[in-house]
Amino acid sequence: MSKLRYLWGAIILFTLGIWGCNTQETNSHKEEEMEAITVSMESSDWEVLFDGSTLEHWRNYRSDEISDQWQIEEGTLTLNGKNGGDIITQNTYESFELELSWKISECGNSGIFFHVVEADSLDKTYHSGPEVQVLDNTCHPDAKIPKHRAGDNYDLHACSEETVKPAGEWNDVRLIVNEGHVEHWLNGVKVVDYQLWSPEWEELYQNSKFTKWPMYGRGKKGHIALQDHGDRVWFKDIKIKSL
Repeated sequence: MSKLRYLWGAIILFTLGIWGCNTQETNSHKEEEMEAITVSMESSDWEVLFDGSTLEHWRNYRSDEISDQWQIEEGTLTLNGKNGGDIITQNTYESFELELSWKISECGNSGIFFHVVEADSLDKTYHSGPEVQVLDNTCHPDAKIPKHRAGDNYDLHACSEETVKPAGEWNDVRLIVNEGHVEHWLNGVKVVDYQLWSPEWEELYQNSKFTKWPMYGRGKKGHIALQDHGDRVWFKDIKIKSL
C-alpha cells in the first residue's frame, strides 16, 4: 500500500510540474504578445511619407501631380535634374516630429520646409514655410554666410555647432515642431532651438528678407516640402508623427 501511495504521489507531482511549466510558457507567450502589440501601437503613431517604393504621399507645390524629375532611385527619393519644382506632402501638419535622411551633391543646395501654405498669392514654398537648410558646407557660396549653412533655420538662426557630413554622405534630420517650439537635430545633435512668433523670432523676421512675404512663418499648420534648388539631392526614410 505504501508503494502504491508513493507511486500516486509521484504521478500527481509530475502532472503538477507539467501544468506549471505550461502555465509559465503560456504567461510568457502572453507577455511577448503584449510587448509586440505595444511596439505595434507605438510604431503606428508614425506615418511613413517615403519608404523607397512609392511617391504617393508627394506632389508638386500648387499642383496635383509630381514632376518626373523627382524619381525613386535605389530606394531614395531623388531630384535628378532642374525644373523638378518643390514637392510637398499630400497632408498638412501642425505639431509633429519629422525624421528623414538626406545627402547632397558636391557644392549642392536644397532645403526642408514646414507649415507650407498653398495660396494664389504665394508662388514659392519659402514664401510661407520656415526652412531647415540642406547644403554642402565645403564649397557652396551660401556656406560663407552665417545662418545659410546646413541645419540652420535659413536666414534666421545659425546652428550651435557644425555636425553636417560631406557631400555624398547621409545626414540624419529630426525636426520637432510642438505648439510653435522648433528644434533642428542634425546627426544626433540639437543644433537649433527657437520659438515661432516670440519677440525674438519677430525681431529676426523683421531683419530678414522674408518681410517681403507677410505669410512667412505665420501658418499654424501646413505641408512639409522638399526643395528643388537646381542641384541633385537624395532623401530617404521619411516619416512623421503628430504630437
